[in-house]
Amino acid sequence: MNRHAQSAVMFLLGATLLHAGSTDLYLRYVKAGLRPLLLLSGAVLIAAAVATLWYERRSKQAEHHHDDHHDDHREPRVSWLLLLPLLALVLVAPPALGSYSAMRTGTALQQAYGYEDLPATGPLRLGVADYAGRAVYDHGRELRGREIKVTGFVALDQAGHPYLVRMALNCCAADAQPVKIALTGKIPPVLQPDAWLEATGTYTPERTEDPVNNGPIPYLKVTSARPVATPADPYDETWNN
Repeated sequence: MNRHAQSAVMFLLGATLLHAGSTDLYLRYVKAGLRPLLLLSGAVLIAAAVATLWYERRSKQAEHHHDDHHDDHREPRVSWLLLLPLLALVLVAPPALGSYSAMRTGTALQQAYGYEDLPATGPLRLGVADYAGRAVYDHGRELRGREIKVTGFVALDQAGHPYLVRMALNCCAADAQPVKIALTGKIPPVLQPDAWLEATGTYTPERTEDPVNNGPIPYLKVTSARPVATPADPYDETWNN
């Protein structure tokens, strides 16, 4: 791999990062807040590629009498492995982590420093982590007697008990951990793991423990449920914001 090839690879990597950052593709890899850094990284790679090519051309002009100079200093062929992440980004967009990972990992529910006041009237549309945190650590103080809507994907434990789950991110998909809500009440008779569901229900003080790490999992008493499309950003970042 000579300098021209290196420049081409850097340029393609930079362009791919810019493409991922300008679409929802990047959400399969990193949290939404890292989008500016992803775009900046792409721009830096493209600038480095252009600068490398410009420097190489100037060097060739200055050393025109040494025709074989650059051929004798090629980089190791292993450098071509840099193309693998590029091909992965372009050809294979991994699905978001789902029920398989969720049911083999303990709940990552954490106590928040505080909870924002909720609207005094009307249905409450809460995230999985928000509902779970309020139900466990705030003891449902503002949830009692309210209609609550929560959206997540379905996961079933070994006994077939249903959960509504969102994977929470610290930084990227590699460190995603689940936050779970156990479902009770009027549960649909057929639930498909990884299917996205909007559950409408009410708070109940009932809880269970995650069999993986003994973490607390609150229940939601379901009154109705309907399937929904997978959201553009399947991960939940509210728990660590």
